[in-house]
Amino acid sequence: MTTAFVLGGGAGLGAVEVGMLYALTERGIRPDLLIGTSAGALNAAYVAGRGTGLPTLDELAAIWRKLRRQDVFPLDPVRQLLAVTGLRSSLCSERNLRQLIESHLPYRDLEDAAIPVHLVATDLLTGREVLLSTGEAVSAVLASAAVPGVLPAVQREGLSLVDGGIADDAALSQAVALGADDVWVLPAGYACALPRPPTTALATAVQALTLLTHQRLLLEVANFSERVELHVLPPLCPVSVSPIDFTHAGELIERAHRATQAWIAAKGDRRPHPERILSLHNHRPRVGEPDASSGRIPGRGSDPTRPEDGYTTAAASGRVWPSQRRGTRSS
Repeated sequence: MTTAFVLGGGAGLGAVEVGMLYALTERGIRPDLLIGTSAGALNAAYVAGRGTGLPTLDELAAIWRKLRRQDVFPLDPVRQLLAVTGLRSSLCSERNLRQLIESHLPYRDLEDAAIPVHLVATDLLTGREVLLSTGEAVSAVLASAAVPGVLPAVQREGLSLVDGGIADDAALSQAVALGADDVWVLPAGYACALPRPPTTALATAVQALTLLTHQRLLLEVANFSERVELHVLPPLCPVSVSPIDFTHAGELIERAHRATQAWIAAKGDRRPHPERILSLHNHRPRVGEPDASSGRIPGRGSDPTRPEDGYTTAAASGRVWPSQRRGTRSS
């Protein structure tokens, strides 16, 4: 079998994928190829150059723990003004992110990676996915992570490329097209427990993109669950950390590590169906109860399909998933 790891986007929540990689590596589950989108492109490109051993993951975890918002999304009042007046196409410069990528990738071109790696970007004119498998690695990662309006589009091979999370098809379909028949999906998830909506343009744009990416993944899982051996790791829940807040990386890595260990230890029917654990939901505390930002979520576990203690979920609406009507091979 050809095993693929599919790493999705999530900005600062991309640290979650490091914890998942730890758990998979500890169980001897290793990829024959890697596919990354947005924050997942950063993780995939790094692992592709050094392998999935624990020392590599220790290095990657250390990078995430040191990251701060300005390393990825540097806000400059002058540039923001220029963006508003139409003299710049993005709120932030890509300079800091480029320096970060250049300082940590041990290879120049994607085809030189130790593990085959493919990064997903989006053609800004057509909305179609563009799979980057060869050529300069740094620009490929930048293209896959270029949140529209936040980071500038990357010009590559005559195309204007932006974040792969908005493509009409996403990384899972690319994994299948590349011949993978054993696919492990590592979703960074989204902030399902924010106490209030984002109030800045940056936070709003990135939160919206993480929701869109998650929604597209849900659709892809439904489409491919019977075509390949599909393993969708459970995203963390609840998450009250904004995707532009990079200061909680250590906590996210540790939580994802433990959650993935528990998921791997569970067998067969003991695992919730992936379409259920990916269901869009949010946490709304009752009046007088602590909100999600306090870190205390009353009665809420890691299963986002149980409507407990006043929290609402998409699954609570009575929706019947395709898997409840027919058999499935996914786990």
